[in-house]
Amino acid sequence: MPEARMAWNGAAFDGLAQVRELPVQGMISLRGDLASAPVQNAATEVTGAAMPGPRGVEGAGDSAIAWMSPDELLILLPHGTVQDALARMDAVLAGEHALALDMSDARAVFEVEGPAAREVLAKLCPVDLDPAVFGPGEMRRTRAAQIAVAFWQSGPHAFRLICFRSVAGYLFDLLKGAAHPAARVGVFDPSA
Repeated sequence: MPEARMAWNGAAFDGLAQVRELPVQGMISLRGDLASAPVQNAATEVTGAAMPGPRGVEGAGDSAIAWMSPDELLILLPHGTVQDALARMDAVLAGEHALALDMSDARAVFEVEGPAAREVLAKLCPVDLDPAVFGPGEMRRTRAAQIAVAFWQSGPHAFRLICFRSVAGYLFDLLKGAAHPAARVGVFDPSA
């Protein structure tokens, strides 16, 4: 099997916030009835994470479960563990109307980190990013300019974004522009 490669060769930019492409992330899309015990068990057993509620994300170490829609979860794992996780999930889901697919090679992951990270995202996404509204444990599927993205807060001043691999360069350029030092707005950035 060919070696997994980053979509944008580890692109990075340092401005109002640090923008960087993260190494290849293992991702499994799990579709089914999220109230079903087998679906919940398939997700929680391979990640060790708790089941998230709507628009939530729950992590455990280097794995997580993200709520993507009323019938879809995104399972995040180390890339090298995906095939084993799929086999384990298939065993738990036997007889259940559900689908688990490896989506790792279809998507790219970026991180925006720094005191102005929230401001960088607010320029691009139609999401209320006020810290009183959007904080740790929240997940959003939305748009960044013209492309579909999903993101969550991964640290005190850090956010992870997932996009389709085919638009990774476009997302990097958007994030780089929004993080440019001359683009400071100062709504969420305490250093403005």
